[in-house]
Amino acid sequence: MLKLTDLVVDYVGRKGGNRVLHGVSLAVPRGAVYAVVGESGSGKSTLAAAIGRLPVPGLTPISGTIELDGMRLDTASEGELAAVRRDLLGYVFQDPVASLDPTMTIGRQLVLAAGLTGKRAVGALAELGIRDPERTLASHPHEISGGMAQRVAIAIAVARRPRLIIADEPTAALDASVRRQVLDLLVAQCRAADATMLLVTHDLEAVRRYADHVAVMHAGRVVEAGPTRAVLDSPSAHYTRVLLASTIGHEQPGERVVPTEVAP
Repeated sequence: MLKLTDLVVDYVGRKGGNRVLHGVSLAVPRGAVYAVVGESGSGKSTLAAAIGRLPVPGLTPISGTIELDGMRLDTASEGELAAVRRDLLGYVFQDPVASLDPTMTIGRQLVLAAGLTGKRAVGALAELGIRDPERTLASHPHEISGGMAQRVAIAIAVARRPRLIIADEPTAALDASVRRQVLDLLVAQCRAADATMLLVTHDLEAVRRYADHVAVMHAGRVVEAGPTRAVLDSPSAHYTRVLLASTIGHEQPGERVVPTEVAP
């Protein structure tokens, strides 16, 4: 479904450029939940934005290829990219409220972004566990909770039945009590829409629970990739072992959590 080959990306600002992706290659199977993990600053979110060539200030693709279902996105025109983002790609970002337009009601945004009106809009929100969808449709983003806003973002992302959904830390801004619920809903919606999912996260427990495959990133490079169980249970890369050792939640009494390394 998605194939990246030797993708090189810089951030270019007033003080020059900074290389953030160093020849990243990935092959994401159709219908899979494919996770990309790594510590903060490893290049995960840059990779997510670069795939859809999102207009992020300073984000500058240098070389490499991006193929979505056989279509080259790295050489696509702006018109072609607009159609891809509308029909083939769905994004769910980590800050649900910031990803919505603060000046519009939820109902208006569902119409413009997803083509959902009336009973279809009500049904889409109800399917995602929103108990009073009519009231939510009449609300602005600041009038609903983060968990509800993320449910709305998921509804927008899956409404057009995209072929690939990219979820960039989709629960990072949510309370722990609703993270599992939202991820359950997101994965279920992807399955129902027959969509492939790229899950960008630092939550290794979520990766183990949901992902079929995983790629581990460090300092802008993929250091290891493969089936989730094989990578997490028997990692071959030193950095993967360091990342697993730094995970909080499974340490024994008196055992210290090891911080990840900074150097590549």
